[in-house]
Amino acid sequence: MRTAAIRRKTKETDISVTLTIDGSGKYDVATGVGFLDHMIELLAKHGMFDIELKCKGDLNVDDHHTTEDVAIVLGQAFEKALGDKKGIARFGSAYVPMDESLARCVIDLGGRGVLMFKADFNRKKVGDLSTEMIKHFFLSFADNIKANVHAEVLYGSNTHHKIEALFKSFARSLREACRKDARVKGVLSTKGKL
Repeated sequence: MRTAAIRRKTKETDISVTLTIDGSGKYDVATGVGFLDHMIELLAKHGMFDIELKCKGDLNVDDHHTTEDVAIVLGQAFEKALGDKKGIARFGSAYVPMDESLARCVIDLGGRGVLMFKADFNRKKVGDLSTEMIKHFFLSFADNIKANVHAEVLYGSNTHHKIEALFKSFARSLREACRKDARVKGVLSTKGKL
């Protein structure tokens, strides 16, 4: 089983995460930011990852440190659980609709953290999460898993729907990229290393 447990404690946050890549979509998430919890639950359910995540953050300041650090720890957990990346599909992509919204995410677990992000949000917050933190979440995750992440909302009008479609497409593309492929011997790279 590809699993990892990470603990990260700073003056701003105290986070623990346990991840199983080859899971069944079980989750137990508590960050103190309800909409962020919902998005990580979507990541677990639609990626078929088991995620247990607890965060105590300085929410008296705002949602920035909690959101950023949760993404850092999740990225580190995936990077650790993937190990040497031998036998994985490496690439994943998914389109996901959410009512009137459509999102696309494409991922390469090739060892370089890059984010290309395209989304416009009509509201400054959804629940207790600032919409400006959505891009920052994906950037922090991409840096720490060392992946190219191309995430885009193609169209939509409801901000909640746009973000939910984005996270679901992210979950499904990450699931595909992490998938073991028996035909892949070693790593899927002509360099011989990811």
